[in-house]
Amino acid sequence: MDERKKKVLAAIVQDYVNTAEPVGSRTIARKYNLGVSPATIRNEMADLEELGYIEQPHTSAGRVPSDLGYRYFVDFLMERYLLNNQEEEMIRQRFNQRMQEMENVIQRATELLSQITNYTAVVLGPHLYRATFQHIQLLPLAPTRALLVVVTNARVVEHHVLDIPASMTRQDLERVSQVLNSKLRGLALEQVRKDVLREIYRNLDLQRQVLNAVMELLEQSFRSDREEKVYLGGTLNILNQPEFKDVAKLKTLLGVLEEGKLLRELLQDEAGAGLSVRIGGENRYQEISECSLVTATYEIDGQVVGKVGILGPTRMDYPKAMALVEFITQNLSEALAKWVK
Repeated sequence: MDERKKKVLAAIVQDYVNTAEPVGSRTIARKYNLGVSPATIRNEMADLEELGYIEQPHTSAGRVPSDLGYRYFVDFLMERYLLNNQEEEMIRQRFNQRMQEMENVIQRATELLSQITNYTAVVLGPHLYRATFQHIQLLPLAPTRALLVVVTNARVVEHHVLDIPASMTRQDLERVSQVLNSKLRGLALEQVRKDVLREIYRNLDLQRQVLNAVMELLEQSFRSDREEKVYLGGTLNILNQPEFKDVAKLKTLLGVLEEGKLLRELLQDEAGAGLSVRIGGENRYQEISECSLVTATYEIDGQVVGKVGILGPTRMDYPKAMALVEFITQNLSEALAKWVK
């Protein structure tokens, strides 16, 4: 694409994001000082339309960016948005407020993102299955019952009551706890290899009955929580977007937002760490083919455990949206790191 077409496309995207109105050649000539006549801009727009970067909505005389046009803008044309000191300080202060539960920290990120961007914020909660064992303790409750307490690196505490032989002593339970801590601390469930299990069973041969029960409970509790919780904020922000004044479109989109499974799959679609932008038809669900999703991953102890994102119309202020998602995600990671210590 030559330089003039790039400038025309960037002007169309910028104007349409600002006004939500189809953009004509005269508007571009008047507002964006490209140094060429409306007729020349019109010719460039005809070429851009033929290439698939812009399209004509219905019978309007103006043009709007296509998904391809937005993608080209995001990948090659947009300038990086820098948050000002006031924006950064406000976000830091909100995360610095003391919160008692991890869920409060994540909910704070969701609320912040939806308030600042005026889009719908979605956050994929940390995955317990990916959490690592930090401490395992067996405590006697009654002659034939014990309490299993498991603490993860994310300070999630699991506890279960299990049956034990009447002959089992407090010292036996302590012995099982010591061996499990020495072999499992710092490992996630999926990292526990067969040789580790064999060593545990070799060390605890006399306590095999209790060990079997403990290992089964660990497997069940961690695997039963394999579906991360989805946090949602600013759902009503959709009503502020002209694209969704159509009741049928609005109902379809709200249906997706109410369906936790679909949201979870949307957030899980993009593998790997870092910032990601999916525009319109790049999303696999037809119901959100007129939306864009900007996401970034957050970490605990250097391990990616979840994802933060915003869902809005394809007519999104991408530079600012991407900068805010990235900055809030960084602050969420820092807040969680302090919280788990």
